[in-house]
Amino acid sequence: MTQTYSTILYQINDGVLTITMNRPDVYNAFNEEMKEELNNAFRSAERDNEVRCIVLRGAGEKAFSSGQDLKEHQGKKRSLKESLEKSYNPLIRKMRSIEKPIIGMINGVAAGAGFSVALASDMRVMSSNAKLIQVFIRIGLVPDSGSHWFLPQMVGPARAFEYAVTGRDIDAAEAERVGLVNRVVPPEKLEKETMELARELAMAPTKAIGLIKRTLNKASSTDLNGILDYEAYIQQIASETEDHQEGVTAFLEKRPARFKGA
Repeated sequence: MTQTYSTILYQINDGVLTITMNRPDVYNAFNEEMKEELNNAFRSAERDNEVRCIVLRGAGEKAFSSGQDLKEHQGKKRSLKESLEKSYNPLIRKMRSIEKPIIGMINGVAAGAGFSVALASDMRVMSSNAKLIQVFIRIGLVPDSGSHWFLPQMVGPARAFEYAVTGRDIDAAEAERVGLVNRVVPPEKLEKETMELARELAMAPTKAIGLIKRTLNKASSTDLNGILDYEAYIQQIASETEDHQEGVTAFLEKRPARFKGA
């Protein structure tokens, strides 16, 4: 299944939705149209039962996304606060709340808001040639689109501060070592390994994955007693899914489970 957009590609195959940011001539920088289309794409994916895993990638070989297209509003007065509230923040919130796994396929540079969007994914597979940059400081701005939250969660406050205030390049080896990405692969194997992982997740019990994502989100702001109570609540929901019943039946029958995402 394919939906038509101007600045992104949207294609579903075997339960995997691939969303491609498709402005390679400007390193997949975000303009207003692309931000709106990304928001629409994730809203559509949330409603579509055919979608059981999402891969977010950039077109071409050079960039995942270089962040905001600075040329789009050059010479015009605009409110960055309004821009964030209108487009970036809803996108990040939707990526974190959609109860389907999202894999960021980092094929090239992910800078500024592009870095933040990559961090909003649930998992990240990175080309050994790619790099991450908290580029905001280079133009006298502060990180946005959730980076102040994601970075300390992943790498701790001291390293988060370092990345934010220096704006230095983070290569793939460092990104993997400090926990910013799940795995690093050679560029020629990036798509193959990412899609293999995506298909594996698409065949898994989707509702259980969504409940795990919901609970991990809550755990970041809840103490142990609170999360123990919440786990009991969530486990009851999971136990009432068709996939749980199939999993138990398959276990007892000593066969692979055939999960339907229900």
